[in-house]
Amino acid sequence: MLSAHMDLVNPDHISAVKTYWNAPVMPKGQGLKAVDLFNAIESGKVKFVWIMGTNPVVSMPNRGQVERALSKCDMVVVSDIVESNDTLNYAHIALPATGWSEKDGTVTNSERRISRQRGILPPPGSAKHDWQILCEVAGKMGFGEAFNFTHSSQIFCEYAGLTGYQNNGKRQLDLSPLQALSEAQYNGLSPLQWPFHTVIKAENTASSNSKSNPNPRLTSKRPFEDKRFSTPSGKAKLIPVTYRAPLQVTSDAYPFVVNSGRARD
Repeated sequence: MLSAHMDLVNPDHISAVKTYWNAPVMPKGQGLKAVDLFNAIESGKVKFVWIMGTNPVVSMPNRGQVERALSKCDMVVVSDIVESNDTLNYAHIALPATGWSEKDGTVTNSERRISRQRGILPPPGSAKHDWQILCEVAGKMGFGEAFNFTHSSQIFCEYAGLTGYQNNGKRQLDLSPLQALSEAQYNGLSPLQWPFHTVIKAENTASSNSKSNPNPRLTSKRPFEDKRFSTPSGKAKLIPVTYRAPLQVTSDAYPFVVNSGRARD
């Protein structure tokens, strides 16, 4: 999937992202899922991996296979908030990241509600936010002009603009009414659920560090109000499946099966 919920096999979506980001090089096909990725690392097809926000040696279904893959990989970079864990043991480079109570940005939950996340503690030591680390690496690679962000609000506004670019109501995700938020408006953003109608008005809300904090007010709307799904035909797409029995079955000796949830990949 492309950014902003756009489809990697849709020529119009590819063109929109390519134009908006001035990105002449676009992926030609889908990338590897988690299980497939570690298979490719173990076989030597993937020689560099950067792991962020996860501990795959613990979370993946086949721990031994993940350990073999990482031990063979030419370069393993791990961003984490701790000094040592099962995955960091295989890292050639460890980067100090920020944890939940230190992060600054937004979080969207499963009901499409966007909430402003504000850090309650400063980043410890030399820890940096993931986006700051990515921007610094991009700069070293010669892409500094495209990654010259200095505040998380700039990233949010750029993403919001992309969701509305060449949209015209074709895509459910459209945060474009928020693309011009000031840093003060972003900092004072209240939880809101997309899709939403256009901005109604700006409401002045008392702020602890300024006389007023302009807070844009929007109203949420229910998706599919027009009785159309997000498919070319507008109809729901139902896909029949054929049941496949699990490879591992229970027995008297092993009466339980553990499913990590990742095996479905």
